Amino acid sequence: MNLDKLMNKHLTRYFDPGKTIPEETLQQLLGFLRSTPSSTNVQPNHFYVLATPEGKERLAANLGERFQDNSEKILNASHTVILTTRADLPASHLDAVFVKERADGRFPDTAKHDLWEFMTRDFLNLRTYGYKDVNHWMEKQTYLAMGLTMMAAAELGVEAMPLEGFDPSSVDKAFKIRETGHTTTVLLALGYPDPAKVYTSPISRFATDRLFTFV
Repeated sequence: MNLDKLMNKHLTRYFDPGKTIPEETLQQLLGFLRSTPSSTNVQPNHFYVLATPEGKERLAANLGERFQDNSEKILNASHTVILTTRADLPASHLDAVFVKERADGRFPDTAKHDLWEFMTRDFLNLRTYGYKDVNHWMEKQTYLAMGLTMMAAAELGVEAMPLEGFDPSSVDKAFKIRETGHTTTVLLALGYPDPAKVYTSPISRFATDRLFTFV
């Protein structure tokens, strides 16, 4: 990965509608998204991959009145991913995580797996009843997945643009997301830049001495 190149580029805001991500590349990227870590391996997400004109048009038409300027970005992108997060954390979801972990042999030692499950339940009870921030905490895991996937996309030569300019209620309704126990958190448009609209100006960031404290 060329970090110097990444550090000196703007995020793409305009996609070339004539270019599509090859299927092999897309599957690599989705495989990476599936593998991204989450705290306690809670895996609170479901991802809607919009690959067809119909899917992208449905999203573009349901961004909400204030956010229609984002419609073109979604329509021109090769793919857009709706990243959703669980609205709550029922025991059934946690049980499913533990069943899958045991089936995969995450902890070959049964005693260690028992201890892991006890500690995980205790931590999640703290988030739910102590800090009372379990929803916000789960959304943090969603943004972690998105950030890592953006880096993976860059490695594969794909541009990735996060979008928060949308009405979550409208998107949830259009794709019947709340019926699944999830709600829309953020969008990630994927594709290739429109060469006529690539930013060439320098990026602007605070100086190092303002951003870092060494102790």
